[in-house]
Amino acid sequence: MIFEFSHGMAKVKSPDDIKIRRVRKTDSSRSGSAGRSGKQKGRSGKKSVRKKMSPARKRHNRKKTMMLNGWFAAAIISVFAIVIIFLHPRESSSETGAKVPRGDYKYVIDLSHHNPGRIVWDSLSVMTDKHGHTTKSINKAERIIPVSYVILKASEGISLKDKNFKKNWKAAGKAGLGRGAYHFFRTSKSPEVQARNFINAVGRIKESDLPPILDIETTHKGYTKDQLNASALTWLKIVGEHYGRAPIVYSSEAYIRDILSDKIRKNYPLWIARYRFFPPDREDWAIWQFTDKAVVYGIDGLVDLNVMKPDFTE
Repeated sequence: MIFEFSHGMAKVKSPDDIKIRRVRKTDSSRSGSAGRSGKQKGRSGKKSVRKKMSPARKRHNRKKTMMLNGWFAAAIISVFAIVIIFLHPRESSSETGAKVPRGDYKYVIDLSHHNPGRIVWDSLSVMTDKHGHTTKSINKAERIIPVSYVILKASEGISLKDKNFKKNWKAAGKAGLGRGAYHFFRTSKSPEVQARNFINAVGRIKESDLPPILDIETTHKGYTKDQLNASALTWLKIVGEHYGRAPIVYSSEAYIRDILSDKIRKNYPLWIARYRFFPPDREDWAIWQFTDKAVVYGIDGLVDLNVMKPDFTE
């Protein structure tokens, strides 16, 4: 017998009452668990079923994958081709340039920082096709003659020095090429200071190198021909005495004929620019620049090409 106290009074409860109460409690707990599991089942919804892919869909996906692989392979091949072209520019192309004059000449190119392309110094050659035009195609070349000299811009005015001179001067010498260095003359500037600028830029020249070169092709406004020639002669005297060799004078055929004095024309070797197929009218030239549109094997782009009389350096 069990006693239950309520409001301060003992109340007798039989074991049957207790048993019934316990059963009800167990039932309610089960129903609660079922309710919770029902709620969880409701959240998850229906069980997911993986659809089976149709044969047509499989073929479509396979075709798409093959196309992507094809595009990827094509992209790799294109990049590889670009790299090859970049590393070997123009050497094997069919590019052609100016026609070369007939004669037993030595070939000379002149360069400055305006020629920024790659130079393969030990491969510089003038190749001509069956029509006499310069070419870079070995297959089309009828004649292949190595370049004998490279003339490089060293300085300009009273202070400017060509940024590529030192590098190119050293590379040309290492390749066994004859070299020449020129100064671009400014008629309005001190010839003494310009002479020092050139000497400082070039330094020592070898016996196998060409004499120093004066490039004079402009006339400053307000200067007379007498003033210009006096200034040029001052530069030629200073530089000539320093190197112990008479400098070369470069200019156009008309400038040499109409502006320069006999004292310059008759006492210094002449490098004449005349962009024609036939030689300059003057016969006393040493170097003739006949084009600025030649192609030369071993160098990118168009270049100035010159011919030198074979007996000039002998």
